Amino acid sequence: MTIPQLSVFIENKTGYLNEVLAVLAKHNINIIALTVADTSDYGILRTIVSDPYKALEVLREEHFSVRMHDILSLEMDAAPGTMSHILDLFTAADICIEYVYAFSFGSKSILMLRTNNAEKAVDVIHQNNLKTISEADLK
Repeated sequence: MTIPQLSVFIENKTGYLNEVLAVLAKHNINIIALTVADTSDYGILRTIVSDPYKALEVLREEHFSVRMHDILSLEMDAAPGTMSHILDLFTAADICIEYVYAFSFGSKSILMLRTNNAEKAVDVIHQNNLKTISEADLK
């Protein structure tokens, strides 16, 4: 139901993102999904990778500030309004979405999200028969 996501804090300067990516490549860790949120001084790279525990270890060895969080991952239809409908379910349950990103591959669309109440969010997922994605599904 949840999958591990890495959050890496990087300076908002030329080449810093690629330094993280080079470390992952050097250790044969595949990037499945990636998003960057930035401010004027730093960025937060959020990524789903093929081997999150190894990635956490090697990034820390290279002195990156990195954390691992479990996030929710859902499969959704690739149709207009699907994501809005899913997020409406969480809103109706008074669950705040802290952040979200989505991507598609093949015929699948995937929604990644972190909420302020994961336990309650899992209840919403079960009550509405939403299809979850596991770490194995993304490999």
